Amino acid sequence: MFAKTTYEGTPEQRYDTVIKQLSALLEGETDLTANLANASALLGSFLEQINWVGFYLWKNGELVLGPFQGLPACVRIAEGKGVCGTAAASRSTIRVEDVHLFPGHIACDAASQSEIVVPIIKDGQLLGVLDIDSPVKNRFSETDQQYLEQFVQALLPHLSV
Repeated sequence: MFAKTTYEGTPEQRYDTVIKQLSALLEGETDLTANLANASALLGSFLEQINWVGFYLWKNGELVLGPFQGLPACVRIAEGKGVCGTAAASRSTIRVEDVHLFPGHIACDAASQSEIVVPIIKDGQLLGVLDIDSPVKNRFSETDQQYLEQFVQALLPHLSV
């Protein structure tokens, strides 16, 4: 679905490269929409076996669709609902091996089989979540989680709200 960029090395080395690319790409820019759009495009070109990558932003007590790559998506997600809403409520990353076994999973794309959601928290405040879906069960590893959390940390200085 996405045009892929080839990265050399171990998964850890490839993630390090992408995180450095993110910082360079966003240097000097503070516009929230522009930075999230470029971050989702960068991940979309980097990650294999995914069918959706993007952001939901925390607004007025719910998650609202932000910049993304993939098919049209659910626009609003209540706190505590689905994987995204649960990650927002718990303020912790959630990795789901099989979304069909996750209680209350919200199926925006029937092709999705697994998912990872990383909360975006700046100065103690929830800004939103990074959401990534895959058409492959058990797609996301502990390494993916660790480096996607680092990706979000590298993104934070470039987000002004």
